[in-house]
Amino acid sequence: MDRAADPLYKLPLSVLVVIHSGDLQVLLIERADWPGFWQSVTGSVDHGEDDFAHTARREVREETGLDAGRFILSDWGMENRFEIYSNRRKSYAPGTTHNTERVFGLLLPAPLPVTLAPAEHTRYEWLPWREAAAKCFSWSNRDAILALPERSPGPT
Repeated sequence: MDRAADPLYKLPLSVLVVIHSGDLQVLLIERADWPGFWQSVTGSVDHGEDDFAHTARREVREETGLDAGRFILSDWGMENRFEIYSNRRKSYAPGTTHNTERVFGLLLPAPLPVTLAPAEHTRYEWLPWREAAAKCFSWSNRDAILALPERSPGPT
């Protein structure tokens, strides 16, 4: 059996969802377990999920309370590969050191209030895209937000 597919371990596959409005305001959320770490919606692919879009919709609902099906979810066709922090590797199969992250955008008609999962995130902010990019800790999140003007389908 492939240990990476063992349900006891997380899969080294995840999504990053840049939630934004047509005027390029971006939602950032602060991690509960890492004060000062601001990010877009992220999350791991669960065992049994057959595509990244399903994971993106699930994570948006879990982390913000928003129903991605009511808005425009776009697969940006971008993937990032990065090293998993050593203190987080225990969740993955032995020998797993890198994660592949698929990037999506979720276009909303305007900045909307969200309902955070308090165990995961403590605060949220809607920021202009450049300011949001500068506030992100993660290089992959920053780069995705900086690509927003080229990737956004425009106002709803």
